[in-house]
Amino acid sequence: MTRVALLFTLTILLWPAVAQSPPSDCGSTLCRVVASGNLPSLRWPDFSDYRAQARRFYEPGYIFVWTRDGQLTGQAAAVIQALATADTKGLNSADYDGPRWSGRVASLGHADRGPSEYELAEFDLALTVSVMRYVSDLHFGRANPGIFHSEFDAGRERFDLPSFLQQRLLHSADVKAALEEMEPPYEGYRQTEQALERYIVLAHEDQGALLPLTKKPIDPGGQYPAVEQLAGLLRRLGDLPENAQATANSTNYAGALVDAVKHFQVRHGLDADGRLGKGTLAELNTPLTDRIQQLQLTLERWRWVPHNFPRPPIVVNIPEFELRALDGSYRTELEMKVVVGKAYHHQTPVFAANLKQVIFRPYWNVPVSIQRDELVPKLDRDSSYLMKNHYEVVTPQGKVVTNGIVDAPTLAQLRSGNLRIRQTPGPENALGLAAFMFPNEYDVYLHGTPAMELFAKSRRDFSHGCIRAENPQALAAWVLQNQPEWTPSKISAAMNGAATVYLSLDKPIPVLIVYATAVVLANGEVRFFEDIYQQDAELAALLATGYPYAGKSTNAGLGPRPRE
Repeated sequence: MTRVALLFTLTILLWPAVAQSPPSDCGSTLCRVVASGNLPSLRWPDFSDYRAQARRFYEPGYIFVWTRDGQLTGQAAAVIQALATADTKGLNSADYDGPRWSGRVASLGHADRGPSEYELAEFDLALTVSVMRYVSDLHFGRANPGIFHSEFDAGRERFDLPSFLQQRLLHSADVKAALEEMEPPYEGYRQTEQALERYIVLAHEDQGALLPLTKKPIDPGGQYPAVEQLAGLLRRLGDLPENAQATANSTNYAGALVDAVKHFQVRHGLDADGRLGKGTLAELNTPLTDRIQQLQLTLERWRWVPHNFPRPPIVVNIPEFELRALDGSYRTELEMKVVVGKAYHHQTPVFAANLKQVIFRPYWNVPVSIQRDELVPKLDRDSSYLMKNHYEVVTPQGKVVTNGIVDAPTLAQLRSGNLRIRQTPGPENALGLAAFMFPNEYDVYLHGTPAMELFAKSRRDFSHGCIRAENPQALAAWVLQNQPEWTPSKISAAMNGAATVYLSLDKPIPVLIVYATAVVLANGEVRFFEDIYQQDAELAALLATGYPYAGKSTNAGLGPRPRE
């Protein structure tokens, strides 16, 4: 088990396991049931992972806290309502016995007799275990993320779940608000939650009729037999305004309907050409239940993110191919396109680190694997390849051996790895004119690029794993905003000067590399993206295994790889 996975396990357990046998002074029914660690009436009966917390919650008196004289308390009713509507939070209500609570509440009020002590004990403990599970999942997520460095997880061990229930729920005048305090504090999380509620409603209203496919793409102005059906779908999804005049009683695909399709294409990471092609029709025919799952998985990943940072972070979302630099309120202050690692063999990993250094006019030290697999074969064909592309051969200590023709002995040394290749600074350098360094085990960093044409593509997974930023000069200005001597003109001069400049930051900046295929913008617009690394599929499969969702993290197996 990795250190991070161990920390997350400690997060869930919070306290060491206790013996399954009840303590010697365990005289009450409730105490004995708690000590058993198993409650058959629960959907997931084994609660041994919460037994220690439950014991702490009830000690020393082991009194019933969710009922008084056999009647449900107001706080218990509010908690049950939260458990019943957990689906709107991107969770699974059944994990917290949501559908079972109405029957349990009804059973408390038998006409011929009151509930027995065991029935009261079972009810009380079932609600305690269910709300503990709910609060933990709401705050930390259901799955083991296994992705953040230990410094971001350390604070989670200090969370006192029994105290939260005792102090914030049992006597609360507003249980709903108290529970919401456990959710991530980000506006993006709230917007995603609201979008999920909208899509749940849309899915309930959806008739499931699919748009007909076509042999060839339909261009704007062409004929499409399901124009009215298309217009209805786009109106429901919000791409076609209610007051827009779509073509009625006709098969002519034109006007406002084309604009609505373009808007839909933008929201789904497609080229906004307005054509009804295979890819666009596939996205239009994607079941809304699939969109609901994307939103649910995004909420899950929001819960893995630290709830506070020493400084506003930089966030890169891999499937969206987008970078956002956030302000102190976690709102977007700077945004730009990025290129990420190829889906096959060169995936950009998901992790967190701290940006500590900016390099203007960087060298690119070619990784050994790229040197052997890509550059050495080119040198076999053309001994002047390095000279033509601004490379030089150096020793491991950085001493230049040649920047000209590569002879056979030098090529053999390059093939063996005894000599290395680096690219000299300048506009043609693979890293562009600026690199942003945040030390990490994957050797991934942010940098510019001379291949600006790639940013015009809707899908941008082209790198060996590092992240190429569309506007490194603007990113440098944001990164250095607290170092006023680095004005935009000084940054420009450094990027276009003659020397390599290494600049350490006064204070590190958190960098989060995340993976979310559903993104909700500040205006409420929902965007969906392809699961390019199949991490949604892996996380969904893990969650489908059921409580307590033990298993590997969603990026298990992504070890360090050579980076460009």
